[in-house]
Amino acid sequence: MAYFTSNTYQMKRKILTFSNKISKCLSKPEKKFTADITYGMLASGSCLLTDVVDQLHEPSQKINVVDRLSRHLEKGTPASAAASYLQQVKKWVPADPVVHIDDSDVEKPDAYKFEALGIVRDGSESTSTKNVYKKGYHVTEACVLTASDHPVSIFSRIHSSSEKDYKSANSITFDAIDQGAAIFGKATFCMDRGYDDNKMFLKLDGLEQDYVIRLTSKRKLLYHNKWTPATELRDRRKGKIKTSVFYKGKDHEAYLSHVRVQITASRKDIYLVLVYGITEHPMMLATNKEIRSKEDVIRVARIYFSRWRIEEYFRCKKQVFQFENFRVRKLHAINALNFYITVCMAFLAMVSMDSESNALKAAIIKTANPVKKKVFFCYYRLAKGIPGILSYAREGIRLWFRTKRPKYRQLCLKMNI
Repeated sequence: MAYFTSNTYQMKRKILTFSNKISKCLSKPEKKFTADITYGMLASGSCLLTDVVDQLHEPSQKINVVDRLSRHLEKGTPASAAASYLQQVKKWVPADPVVHIDDSDVEKPDAYKFEALGIVRDGSESTSTKNVYKKGYHVTEACVLTASDHPVSIFSRIHSSSEKDYKSANSITFDAIDQGAAIFGKATFCMDRGYDDNKMFLKLDGLEQDYVIRLTSKRKLLYHNKWTPATELRDRRKGKIKTSVFYKGKDHEAYLSHVRVQITASRKDIYLVLVYGITEHPMMLATNKEIRSKEDVIRVARIYFSRWRIEEYFRCKKQVFQFENFRVRKLHAINALNFYITVCMAFLAMVSMDSESNALKAAIIKTANPVKKKVFFCYYRLAKGIPGILSYAREGIRLWFRTKRPKYRQLCLKMNI
């Protein structure tokens, strides 16, 4: 194997170029911090500050560099950096954006010094008959699909019911919807059964947004001037439209049907799209998107089934950057660290769809040495290959931020005669 560093240099330059776009409106110390934290997390594959510092190769003592990064995180997320990040994301999104909103959690079972530490349900250990709860924080995330169907976050907030002025989880979700509507003007919001709430329908109708929301079995719908359980409408019909959908890592044959109904909240005409043949009980999707043909029905179903991308986004965020292994204790500092992890995830999305860096992308994948040649979610192999390429670096990025001093003028003495 040839141990050359041209790929290392190109990778450094690409990370710094992307970082400078995010921090273009910040002061010089903040710009350097943004570059340090972004480069360090991508090079180490960790959000732990000690691991980040190891990749910066600075001559200062390690504890001093960790303290410097911690002080910047305690300032919170810069508003101008968040705005610049959203401007970059908006360039990658198609004309009809699809925004997925979902909740996750970060568990800190052995922690006791973190601010406003709450209780969360452990989804990995809980079952249908038993719920397991641990200490941790809730995470509300809104991801938009780019033109190449890669999920990129436009809203991510870590919150806890133990906060002093905490209102509700719905208020955080409403903030995510407001942000999506403000960025794109109009989008299609896709949500799972946990968001089958009249307040959600009223919020989306008030903002004149499209939606695809999966309904629970308790939902009643107005059909032919009679309130009818959604399950009864589901059982009356059979799918007449056949299509293929991607669900839980496999392609499935699904049979679709639809019916015009009204929902309790707004009494506006919507469509109930029924999906047969995938799960034990057929799925019930409520949407206000116009349906005029079978292609429209298939499009609505595929919008919902693209939800697996935000679920994989959560999993990748936790595994690749060890999201649950952070040590900062203040909640606003945790959210600031979460923002820079989001920036790193956006960098992976940019590399995956950047046609100008095919050679570098090929080098990243070769370094990652993947088992499969083709995958549906490429963030993992990119996140594994980037640290491999940057492992040849013997210096960090400190020299890329040299101080520019004015040229010294020649000393000139004036004599009065």
